[in-house]
Amino acid sequence: MTADADGGIFPVVAPENVGNGRRRRFKIRKAHRDGHRRAQKRDQVAKPHPDEEEKPIEISLSFSSSSSEDDGVLAGEEEDGAREKRSPRPINHGSLSVIGRRREMEDAVRVELGFAKRLRAGESYDFFGVYDGHGGARVAEACRERLHRLVAEEVEGRDREGRGVDWEETMAGCFGKMDGEVTSGGAAEEMKTVGSTAVVAVVGREVVVVANCGDSRAVLCRGGVAMALSDDHKPNRPDELKRVEDAGGRVINWNGHRILGVLSTSRSIGDQYLKPFVIPEPEINVSRRTDADEFLILASDGLWDVVSNELACQVVHRCLVGRMRRRAREGSAIENRAAEAAVMLGELAMARGSKDNISVIVVELAGPS
Repeated sequence: MTADADGGIFPVVAPENVGNGRRRRFKIRKAHRDGHRRAQKRDQVAKPHPDEEEKPIEISLSFSSSSSEDDGVLAGEEEDGAREKRSPRPINHGSLSVIGRRREMEDAVRVELGFAKRLRAGESYDFFGVYDGHGGARVAEACRERLHRLVAEEVEGRDREGRGVDWEETMAGCFGKMDGEVTSGGAAEEMKTVGSTAVVAVVGREVVVVANCGDSRAVLCRGGVAMALSDDHKPNRPDELKRVEDAGGRVINWNGHRILGVLSTSRSIGDQYLKPFVIPEPEINVSRRTDADEFLILASDGLWDVVSNELACQVVHRCLVGRMRRRAREGSAIENRAAEAAVMLGELAMARGSKDNISVIVVELAGPS
Protein backbone atom coordinates (compact mmCIF):
# COMPACT_ATOMS: atom_id res chain seq x y z
CA MET A 1 0.00 0.00 0.00
CA THR A 2 0.98 3.63 -0.29
CA ALA A 3 -0.37 6.97 0.85
CA ASP A 4 -1.92 9.81 -1.08
CA ALA A 5 -1.34 13.48 -0.33
CA ASP A 6 -4.17 13.51 2.20
CA GLY A 7 -2.82 10.57 4.12
CA GLY A 8 -5.23 8.02 2.58
CA ILE A 9 -3.95 4.48 2.37
CA PHE A 10 -4.63 2.42 -0.75
CA PRO A 11 -3.18 -0.83 -2.10
CA VAL A 12 -0.53 -1.15 -4.76
CA VAL A 13 0.09 -4.39 -6.61
CA ALA A 14 3.60 -5.57 -7.33
CA PRO A 15 4.45 -4.74 -10.97
CA GLU A 16 4.72 -7.77 -13.20
CA ASN A 17 7.89 -8.49 -15.09
CA VAL A 18 6.62 -7.44 -18.51
CA GLY A 19 8.80 -6.21 -21.28
CA ASN A 20 6.77 -3.11 -22.00
CA GLY A 21 7.57 -0.35 -19.50
CA ARG A 22 4.33 1.48 -20.32
CA ARG A 23 2.25 -1.57 -19.46
CA ARG A 24 4.12 -1.88 -16.16
CA ARG A 25 3.50 1.73 -15.20
CA PHE A 26 -0.13 1.45 -16.37
CA LYS A 27 -0.73 -1.47 -13.98
CA ILE A 28 0.69 0.54 -11.08
CA ARG A 29 -1.39 3.62 -11.90
CA LYS A 30 -4.55 1.54 -12.37
CA ALA A 31 -4.04 0.06 -8.91
CA HIS A 32 -3.63 3.59 -7.56
CA ARG A 33 -6.89 4.73 -9.16
CA ASP A 34 -8.86 1.68 -8.02
CA GLY A 35 -7.52 1.95 -4.49
CA HIS A 36 -8.13 5.69 -4.40
CA ARG A 37 -11.79 5.18 -5.41
CA ARG A 38 -12.23 2.66 -2.61
CA ALA A 39 -10.63 5.09 -0.15
CA GLN A 40 -12.98 7.86 -1.30
CA LYS A 41 -16.00 5.60 -0.75
CA ARG A 42 -14.81 4.83 2.77
CA ASP A 43 -14.39 8.55 3.43
CA GLN A 44 -17.92 9.29 2.18
CA VAL A 45 -19.37 6.67 4.52
CA ALA A 46 -17.35 7.94 7.46
CA LYS A 47 -17.95 11.63 6.70
CA PRO A 48 -20.16 13.31 9.32
CA HIS A 49 -23.52 14.79 8.44
CA PRO A 50 -23.25 18.51 7.54
CA ASP A 51 -25.34 19.38 10.59
CA GLU A 52 -23.05 17.45 12.93
CA GLU A 53 -20.13 19.17 14.59
CA GLU A 54 -16.83 17.94 13.14
CA LYS A 55 -14.43 16.59 15.74
CA PRO A 56 -10.91 18.02 15.97
CA ILE A 57 -7.95 15.97 14.77
CA GLU A 58 -6.94 13.46 17.38
CA ILE A 59 -3.24 13.50 18.20
CA SER A 60 -1.39 10.76 20.01
CA LEU A 61 1.57 12.25 21.85
CA SER A 62 4.16 10.49 23.93
CA PHE A 63 7.71 11.10 24.99
CA SER A 64 10.40 9.26 26.85
CA SER A 65 13.51 10.51 28.53
CA SER A 66 16.62 9.21 30.21
CA SER A 67 19.42 10.79 32.16
CA SER A 68 22.93 9.38 32.19
CA GLU A 69 24.00 11.14 35.36
CA ASP A 70 24.06 7.77 37.15
CA ASP A 71 26.02 5.94 34.48
CA GLY A 72 28.32 3.45 36.12
CA VAL A 73 31.90 2.47 35.46
CA LEU A 74 32.54 0.21 32.51
CA ALA A 75 35.05 -2.55 33.23
CA GLY A 76 37.49 -3.35 30.43
CA GLU A 77 40.08 -6.09 30.18
CA GLU A 78 43.71 -5.80 29.12
CA GLU A 79 46.64 -8.20 29.13
CA ASP A 80 47.99 -6.67 32.32
CA GLY A 81 44.69 -7.10 34.16
CA ALA A 82 41.40 -5.36 34.54
CA ARG A 83 41.10 -1.63 34.30
CA GLU A 84 38.25 0.80 34.72
CA LYS A 85 37.27 3.53 32.33
CA ARG A 86 34.24 5.74 32.58
CA SER A 87 32.14 5.81 29.42
CA PRO A 88 30.46 9.21 29.23
CA ARG A 89 27.08 9.03 27.50
CA PRO A 90 24.70 11.74 26.33
CA ILE A 91 23.47 13.75 29.31
CA ASN A 92 19.85 12.99 28.44
CA HIS A 93 17.52 12.35 25.57
CA GLY A 94 13.87 12.75 24.75
CA SER A 95 11.71 11.19 22.06
CA LEU A 96 8.25 11.87 20.70
CA SER A 97 5.79 10.29 18.26
CA VAL A 98 2.70 12.06 16.91
CA ILE A 99 0.16 10.38 14.65
CA GLY A 100 -0.77 13.82 13.32
CA ARG A 101 -3.26 14.00 10.45
CA ARG A 102 -2.69 10.45 9.28
CA ARG A 103 -5.19 7.65 9.84
CA GLU A 104 -2.54 5.24 11.08
CA MET A 105 0.71 5.48 13.01
CA GLU A 106 3.45 4.04 10.80
CA ASP A 107 6.52 5.54 12.52
CA ALA A 108 8.59 3.71 15.11
CA VAL A 109 11.33 4.92 17.47
CA ARG A 110 14.04 3.01 19.35
CA VAL A 111 16.43 4.19 22.07
CA GLU A 112 18.87 1.74 23.66
CA LEU A 113 21.49 3.13 26.04
CA GLY A 114 24.56 0.91 26.35
CA PHE A 115 23.22 -1.37 23.61
CA ALA A 116 26.70 -2.57 22.57
CA LYS A 117 29.98 -2.89 24.46
CA ARG A 118 33.56 -3.36 23.37
CA LEU A 119 35.21 -4.74 26.49
CA ARG A 120 38.70 -4.73 25.00
CA ALA A 121 38.44 -1.02 24.27
CA GLY A 122 36.44 -0.20 27.42
CA GLU A 123 33.80 1.39 25.20
CA SER A 124 30.02 1.45 25.41
CA TYR A 125 27.64 2.75 22.75
CA ASP A 126 24.13 4.18 22.73
CA PHE A 127 21.65 3.60 19.90
CA PHE A 128 18.97 5.97 18.59
CA GLY A 129 16.72 5.12 15.64
CA VAL A 130 13.76 6.62 13.80
CA TYR A 131 11.84 4.46 11.32
CA ASP A 132 9.22 5.96 9.00
CA GLY A 133 7.01 3.22 7.59
CA HIS A 134 4.85 3.30 4.47
CA GLY A 135 2.22 0.88 3.25
CA GLY A 136 1.74 -0.09 6.89
CA ALA A 137 3.80 -0.17 10.07
CA ARG A 138 5.06 -3.76 9.96
CA VAL A 139 8.53 -3.09 8.53
CA ALA A 140 9.10 -0.06 10.78
CA GLU A 141 8.11 -2.16 13.78
CA ALA A 142 10.42 -4.97 12.68
CA CYS A 143 13.29 -2.47 12.40
CA ARG A 144 12.50 -1.14 15.88
CA GLU A 145 12.78 -4.65 17.32
CA ARG A 146 15.74 -5.96 15.35
CA LEU A 147 18.13 -3.44 13.79
CA HIS A 148 19.90 -2.39 17.00
CA ARG A 149 20.34 -6.06 17.91
CA LEU A 150 21.98 -6.78 14.55
CA VAL A 151 24.39 -3.86 15.04
CA ALA A 152 25.21 -4.96 18.61
CA GLU A 153 25.90 -8.52 17.46
CA GLU A 154 28.30 -7.28 14.80
CA VAL A 155 30.12 -4.79 17.06
CA GLU A 156 30.52 -7.24 19.95
CA GLY A 157 31.41 -10.11 17.62
CA ARG A 158 34.25 -8.11 16.13
CA ASP A 159 35.43 -7.21 19.61
CA ARG A 160 35.55 -10.85 20.68
CA GLU A 161 37.62 -11.64 17.59
CA GLY A 162 40.05 -8.84 18.41
CA ARG A 163 39.00 -6.73 15.42
CA GLY A 164 38.22 -3.04 15.43
CA VAL A 165 34.89 -1.70 14.20
CA ASP A 166 34.61 -0.74 10.55
CA TRP A 167 31.46 1.34 10.90
CA GLU A 168 30.70 1.62 7.20
CA GLU A 169 30.98 -2.13 6.69
CA THR A 170 29.06 -2.83 9.89
CA MET A 171 26.14 -0.54 9.14
CA ALA A 172 25.85 -1.53 5.49
CA GLY A 173 25.88 -5.20 6.44
CA CYS A 174 23.26 -4.80 9.18
CA PHE A 175 20.89 -2.80 6.97
CA GLY A 176 21.23 -5.52 4.34
CA LYS A 177 20.45 -8.22 6.92
CA MET A 178 17.45 -6.26 8.16
CA ASP A 179 16.14 -5.94 4.62
CA GLY A 180 16.64 -9.66 4.10
CA GLU A 181 14.62 -10.48 7.20
CA VAL A 182 11.56 -8.56 6.00
CA THR A 183 11.69 -9.51 2.31
CA SER A 184 12.85 -13.13 2.17
CA GLY A 185 11.63 -16.46 3.45
CA GLY A 186 7.94 -16.79 4.10
CA ALA A 187 7.15 -13.09 3.86
CA ALA A 188 3.41 -12.69 3.35
CA GLU A 189 2.25 -11.41 -0.03
CA GLU A 190 0.96 -8.17 1.48
CA MET A 191 4.40 -7.46 2.98
CA LYS A 192 5.88 -6.98 -0.49
CA THR A 193 4.46 -3.46 -0.68
CA VAL A 194 5.44 -2.46 2.87
CA GLY A 195 8.66 -0.62 3.67
CA SER A 196 10.35 1.85 5.99
CA THR A 197 13.03 4.49 5.96
CA ALA A 198 15.67 4.25 8.68
CA VAL A 199 17.97 6.82 10.23
CA VAL A 200 20.03 5.58 13.16
CA ALA A 201 22.80 7.06 15.29
CA VAL A 202 25.34 5.17 17.36
CA VAL A 203 26.92 7.48 19.94
CA GLY A 204 30.16 6.52 21.64
CA ARG A 205 32.75 8.29 23.74
CA GLU A 206 34.64 9.53 20.67
CA VAL A 207 32.33 9.08 17.67
CA VAL A 208 28.84 9.72 16.38
CA VAL A 209 27.95 7.26 13.62
CA VAL A 210 24.88 7.99 11.50
CA ALA A 211 23.46 5.57 8.93
CA ASN A 212 20.56 6.70 6.77
CA CYS A 213 18.36 4.94 4.25
CA GLY A 214 15.49 7.10 3.00
CA ASP A 215 14.29 10.61 3.77
CA SER A 216 14.38 10.71 7.55
CA ARG A 217 17.29 12.87 8.74
CA ALA A 218 19.94 13.38 11.41
CA VAL A 219 21.20 16.88 12.26
CA LEU A 220 24.04 17.74 14.64
CA CYS A 221 24.36 21.14 16.30
CA ARG A 222 28.07 21.92 16.64
CA GLY A 223 29.12 25.29 17.99
CA GLY A 224 25.70 26.73 17.24
CA VAL A 225 25.77 25.58 13.60
CA ALA A 226 23.30 23.04 12.19
CA MET A 227 25.16 20.25 10.40
CA ALA A 228 23.21 17.62 8.45
CA LEU A 229 24.78 14.21 9.08
CA SER A 230 22.60 12.56 6.44
CA ASP A 231 21.42 13.37 2.93
CA ASP A 232 17.80 12.63 2.03
CA HIS A 233 17.34 9.89 -0.57
CA LYS A 234 14.87 11.56 -2.88
CA PRO A 235 14.14 10.18 -6.38
CA ASN A 236 15.02 13.50 -8.02
CA ARG A 237 18.42 13.75 -6.32
CA PRO A 238 20.75 13.67 -9.36
CA ASP A 239 22.85 10.69 -8.28
CA GLU A 240 19.79 8.74 -7.12
CA LEU A 241 17.94 9.52 -10.35
CA LYS A 242 20.88 8.19 -12.38
CA ARG A 243 21.12 5.05 -10.24
CA VAL A 244 17.41 4.31 -10.66
CA GLU A 245 17.50 4.87 -14.42
CA ASP A 246 20.67 2.79 -14.81
CA ALA A 247 18.81 -0.06 -13.07
CA GLY A 248 15.99 0.22 -15.62
CA GLY A 249 13.54 2.20 -13.52
CA ARG A 250 11.92 5.59 -13.97
CA VAL A 251 11.16 8.56 -11.75
CA ILE A 252 7.72 9.97 -12.48
CA ASN A 253 6.37 13.27 -11.20
CA TRP A 254 3.08 11.92 -9.85
CA ASN A 255 2.09 14.10 -6.90
CA GLY A 256 5.82 14.67 -6.40
CA HIS A 257 8.79 12.74 -7.73
CA ARG A 258 8.26 9.01 -7.17
CA ILE A 259 9.88 5.74 -8.18
CA LEU A 260 7.62 4.39 -10.98
CA GLY A 261 5.12 7.01 -9.83
CA VAL A 262 4.66 5.21 -6.50
CA LEU A 263 7.29 5.75 -3.79
CA SER A 264 8.63 9.18 -2.80
CA THR A 265 11.94 7.88 -1.43
CA SER A 266 14.60 6.10 -3.46
CA ARG A 267 16.00 3.97 -0.63
CA SER A 268 14.24 1.99 2.06
CA ILE A 269 14.14 -1.28 3.95
CA GLY A 270 11.50 -3.60 2.49
CA ASP A 271 9.49 -2.57 -0.61
CA GLN A 272 10.31 -5.83 -2.33
CA TYR A 273 8.02 -5.00 -5.25
CA LEU A 274 10.17 -2.01 -6.24
CA LYS A 275 13.57 -3.71 -6.25
CA PRO A 276 16.13 -3.19 -7.74
CA PHE A 277 15.18 0.47 -8.11
CA VAL A 278 14.66 1.03 -4.38
CA ILE A 279 17.61 -0.27 -2.36
CA PRO A 280 18.32 -0.73 1.38
CA GLU A 281 21.94 0.45 1.21
CA PRO A 282 22.54 3.24 3.76
CA GLU A 283 24.85 6.20 3.50
CA ILE A 284 27.10 6.36 6.56
CA ASN A 285 28.65 9.37 8.27
CA VAL A 286 31.29 8.83 10.96
CA SER A 287 32.01 12.03 12.93
CA ARG A 288 34.57 12.48 15.67
CA ARG A 289 33.00 14.05 18.74
CA THR A 290 34.27 17.48 19.74
CA ASP A 291 33.76 19.74 22.74
CA ALA A 292 31.62 21.97 20.51
CA ASP A 293 29.00 19.25 19.92
CA GLU A 294 25.77 20.33 21.62
CA PHE A 295 22.98 17.96 20.58
CA LEU A 296 21.73 15.61 17.91
CA ILE A 297 18.27 15.54 16.30
CA LEU A 298 16.88 12.50 14.51
CA ALA A 299 13.44 12.84 12.94
CA SER A 300 11.12 11.56 10.25
CA ASP A 301 10.14 13.73 7.30
CA GLY A 302 6.97 14.72 9.12
CA LEU A 303 9.23 17.25 10.86
CA TRP A 304 11.73 18.03 8.12
CA ASP A 305 9.09 18.69 5.44
CA VAL A 306 7.99 21.81 7.33
CA VAL A 307 10.90 22.75 9.63
CA SER A 308 14.42 23.59 8.45
CA ASN A 309 17.57 22.21 10.05
CA GLU A 310 18.46 25.66 11.31
CA LEU A 311 15.08 26.39 12.89
CA ALA A 312 14.98 22.97 14.55
CA CYS A 313 18.39 23.60 16.10
CA GLN A 314 17.35 27.06 17.30
CA VAL A 315 14.29 25.62 19.05
CA VAL A 316 16.26 22.81 20.70
CA HIS A 317 19.05 25.15 21.79
CA ARG A 318 16.57 27.52 23.44
CA CYS A 319 14.96 24.61 25.28
CA LEU A 320 18.26 23.20 26.50
CA VAL A 321 19.48 26.53 27.88
CA GLY A 322 16.12 27.27 29.50
CA ARG A 323 15.07 30.18 27.28
CA MET A 324 11.98 28.39 25.99
CA ARG A 325 9.59 26.46 28.21
CA ARG A 326 6.27 24.71 27.73
CA ARG A 327 3.82 23.19 30.16
CA ALA A 328 2.54 19.66 30.14
CA ARG A 329 -1.20 19.16 29.78
CA GLU A 330 -1.71 18.70 33.51
CA GLY A 331 0.11 21.97 34.18
CA SER A 332 3.44 20.70 35.46
CA ALA A 333 6.56 21.57 33.51
CA ILE A 334 8.51 18.81 31.78
CA GLU A 335 11.75 18.43 33.70
CA ASN A 336 13.86 16.76 31.02
CA ARG A 337 15.09 19.48 28.67
CA ALA A 338 15.70 17.15 25.74
CA ALA A 339 12.20 15.67 26.09
CA GLU A 340 10.77 19.18 26.22
CA ALA A 341 12.67 20.07 23.04
CA ALA A 342 11.34 16.99 21.25
CA VAL A 343 7.76 17.88 22.22
CA MET A 344 8.18 21.46 21.05
CA LEU A 345 9.52 20.33 17.67
CA GLY A 346 6.49 18.09 17.25
CA GLU A 347 4.12 20.91 18.15
CA LEU A 348 5.92 23.26 15.76
CA ALA A 349 5.59 20.78 12.90
CA MET A 350 1.87 20.37 13.61
CA ALA A 351 1.39 24.13 13.76
CA ARG A 352 3.12 24.44 10.38
CA GLY A 353 0.69 22.02 8.80
CA SER A 354 2.59 18.74 8.71
CA LYS A 355 0.31 16.04 7.30
CA ASP A 356 2.50 13.08 8.20
CA ASN A 357 3.34 11.11 11.32
CA ILE A 358 6.05 12.96 13.25
CA SER A 359 8.78 11.22 15.23
CA VAL A 360 11.67 13.05 16.88
CA ILE A 361 14.62 12.12 19.09
CA VAL A 362 16.76 14.82 20.73
CA VAL A 363 20.07 13.70 22.24
CA GLU A 364 21.97 16.15 24.42
CA LEU A 365 25.73 15.75 23.93
CA ALA A 366 27.02 18.52 26.21
CA GLY A 367 25.98 20.45 29.28
CA PRO A 368 24.22 23.79 29.00
CA SER A 369 26.39 26.75 28.07
